[in-house]
Amino acid sequence: MKLANFKLRTDEFSCTWNGSDASSQCGRVRWEIENSAARFTLRLHSDGETTLRHVSAAFDFPFEKHDMLFLNGYQSWTDSRERGVKGSMHSLACVPKLLVEKYSLDRYGDNRFVRYGGAGQQHGFTYAYVRRGKEFALFGSLAEESGFTILYFDTLRNTITLEKDCVGHHFTGDYPVFDLVVLKGTEDEVFDEYFRMLGIAPAKGKRLTGYTSWYNLYEGISEQSIEKDLRGFAESGKRPDVFQIDDGYENAVGDWLVMNERFPHGMKQAADSIRKAGMLPGIWLAPFAAEKKSILVREHPDWLLRDENGRAQPGGCNWSGFYGLDIYNPEVRAYLQKVFDTVVRDWGYGLLKLDFLYAACLIPRRDKTRAQVMYDGMRLLRELSGDALILGCGVPLAPAFGMVDYCRIGCDMTLNWLGEAHMRPLHREVPSTRSTLLNTVFRRHLDGRAFRNDPDVFLLRDDNMKLTPEQRETLATINALFGGVLFTSDNVGAYDEKKRAFYERLEALGPRSVIDVKTSPGKLVIYYRDGHETRRLVVSMK
Repeated sequence: MKLANFKLRTDEFSCTWNGSDASSQCGRVRWEIENSAARFTLRLHSDGETTLRHVSAAFDFPFEKHDMLFLNGYQSWTDSRERGVKGSMHSLACVPKLLVEKYSLDRYGDNRFVRYGGAGQQHGFTYAYVRRGKEFALFGSLAEESGFTILYFDTLRNTITLEKDCVGHHFTGDYPVFDLVVLKGTEDEVFDEYFRMLGIAPAKGKRLTGYTSWYNLYEGISEQSIEKDLRGFAESGKRPDVFQIDDGYENAVGDWLVMNERFPHGMKQAADSIRKAGMLPGIWLAPFAAEKKSILVREHPDWLLRDENGRAQPGGCNWSGFYGLDIYNPEVRAYLQKVFDTVVRDWGYGLLKLDFLYAACLIPRRDKTRAQVMYDGMRLLRELSGDALILGCGVPLAPAFGMVDYCRIGCDMTLNWLGEAHMRPLHREVPSTRSTLLNTVFRRHLDGRAFRNDPDVFLLRDDNMKLTPEQRETLATINALFGGVLFTSDNVGAYDEKKRAFYERLEALGPRSVIDVKTSPGKLVIYYRDGHETRRLVVSMK
């Protein structure tokens, strides 16, 4: 497999390479190309400042009608599952522009900087594969830190096109554009080799069991509700690894050191209670986001991420709406240092769920691509967190590889199967139990290689619930089989004997229990061992 064509345009020159030369030049820019059946690399060299407008490369690939395609979505929440060769991806094209702009709906994913097509046209970031039966052809980028690699599959034209997310990027000297490796073999063979080539050591973290407060009271938590759920574990005789307090304790997102009236005694007391109960205290933060109504936004508008025209960049419509923060602002970094020192060292939280991380790279900078910003952000978080465990969420995945201990690999689950009806036509990151369940299965190859996968929570309770008992058990089983995190938001002290027994069975399941995963358009079938029994689980992909 060799490239069929290669095109490069900048504001300085326009050149085309047809695959015959190993290196070329135009004006003050030179480029080096290596091209073989297993690897393609492109590196630019500029003697002076150059602005990139577009870089892409395309090659022929003979898709077959029964192929299944996987293209990794932009960030944690983006729907990422196998599709057939005639599959397509949902965009915001049918949503009125007025609504998109009012609610910043195009900020969660990639709608502002990729092309969505029709049937047979799919795209993804960093890596993708074509599966024929049990044989995989993996296309993986080894050069993501310089800019995200977008892979476009066009099965109608039998082409795969690479594009670098580098529009408007200014550089001088060397700039690695593409380094794409093509690996063939079984699923384990290709992903083991890919992560070896990336230099990412296998994730060492054990599977965590635990509790998170979000999926019951949501932002309505209080000191009393936390104590109640702690008592529930004590009464059940269960002592999971982690008890994590989610959103709802702070004055507003961004005001991490100002508690609301429901936590009058502060967060250190809560951490002490959790540790006394024999669990590791965990807490939720969105360090790169600031709610519009927050004290931070009111008092420090100069901390906000702004475009070249000085406009603050919204990150979405959660809460009262929120903005991204400028992680290169020294005052922002000093503030985050104070927050993390307080949360980890003074309050005593040992697991940090760091969410909405894509807010750091909503826009590229003049001298940094989106990916370069996100990599810098992840390095900053790792430094600030010290020895605390990091559970990443809402983050483009490549910058999180090897940088976080645990990472969400799907959207938020919901208390019904498909999510809220009014949200389903929106972006690919909207909460949905079915969507996150499919991500759990189809991003399973990341667990233990990039980090331990967090599939989000399972819920077995009967109250405050729209999932059927069968749907609840399906979600819980898949989380247990494929996840490196097994969390619930239930008060387990309220479980009856049947639910307690099912909970105990879940804890015994894991990746080694999986016998086989079979997919076809519209259906997913999982075979697994449950004790001495072989079980079959069927899930609709429609």
